[in-house]
Amino acid sequence: MRVEIDHSKRDVRHPEKANRPDNPISRKPDWIRVKAPNHPIYHETRQLMRDNKLVTVCEEAACPNIGECWSQRHATMMIMGDTCTRACSFCNVRTGMPDALDATEPARVADAVARLGLRHVVITSVDRDDLEDGGAEHFARVIRAIREAAPTTTIEVLTPDFLRKPGSIEIVAQARPDVFNHNLETVPRLYPTIRPGARYFQSLRLLQRVKEVDPTIFTKSGLMVGLGEARMEILQVMDDLRVADVDFLTLGQYLQPTVKHAAVAEFVTPDAFADYAAMARAKGFLLVSATPLTRSSYHADADFAQLQSARAAQLAKAQA
Repeated sequence: MRVEIDHSKRDVRHPEKANRPDNPISRKPDWIRVKAPNHPIYHETRQLMRDNKLVTVCEEAACPNIGECWSQRHATMMIMGDTCTRACSFCNVRTGMPDALDATEPARVADAVARLGLRHVVITSVDRDDLEDGGAEHFARVIRAIREAAPTTTIEVLTPDFLRKPGSIEIVAQARPDVFNHNLETVPRLYPTIRPGARYFQSLRLLQRVKEVDPTIFTKSGLMVGLGEARMEILQVMDDLRVADVDFLTLGQYLQPTVKHAAVAEFVTPDAFADYAAMARAKGFLLVSATPLTRSSYHADADFAQLQSARAAQLAKAQA
């Protein structure tokens, strides 16, 4: 599927990128292409999101897996609006000054989760550097609302880094999501150009702190490849994540949203992804998902079941 971007409106979504030189978009190899969404359940899911006035990262980030996921009633809901206070060069989410938080959003998200009958839900957000706690309490309210409306649904959060927001990590962790995800996105060397508003060691510390607050919460992080990183740099990030006791690693191909975004330096082959997956498993991650189309929330429900099984097997081995 080729997601068509209206380039005439790109400066509206990303005003900070307006004066950047264009980076031509490279033709995708065959292993990247997917079918356009046309399943009836895809349209039902889309309509439910509209009815509940919900934002999804699936649409905002132009995810290539939207057809498959929405056809299975899987959607990653993006809370706290559709406008991010950061301006990462890889991200297609709108940037600028967001609106005030909507106090009705937790209930609307919970209602959608219940109506979709989700076994597992992923909740993410834009960065909200304008808020004193970065939106941590809003995350906690959403978690509590879902627990009440859909008590059997397991909950995964994909949060911002809460940079310079003391106590925020603890607020979300203490609400006890089943999975706490925060993506490192890329290797430290590329942070100044790819993720300039973030700090690598702050993101790493966030994941470590979640385990300190509640060791039973699964932690998860993801990386994009194809941005110009070296193989050894990816392997070093894997080691850093294992030191922080992260359970689950995802690796996927970076895809350039518009000509104003960071260029793809390389389309990493499926064989190279398989090599990364083997290395990550050898380093001790409970679960690894590494394919060109892997995204943080891709197959998240099935992955959660595998995480539970892997932890149970690990505990049984330790007790043997």
